Amino acid sequence: MRLSKVLKSCKEFFYRKDGASGIEYAIAAAMVAAVLTTFMSPISDGLKTVFTTVQTSLTSTANAGKPAGGGTN
Repeated sequence: MRLSKVLKSCKEFFYRKDGASGIEYAIAAAMVAAVLTTFMSPISDGLKTVFTTVQTSLTSTANAGKPAGGGTN
């Protein structure tokens, strides 16, 4: 008797239509993960270049106001 209820519940679970949205979300999440994995390296390389440029500019600007020879004012 219990086994037939379990089998009936499983059968109803597989034929339900409302569970399809969960599968669709899983597929969408997998696609987003694949795209991020593909483009992560070029994006990170571009960000490294931008931050290196900003760091170099800030360092050269900070050093421009210092007197030559390391003396203090």
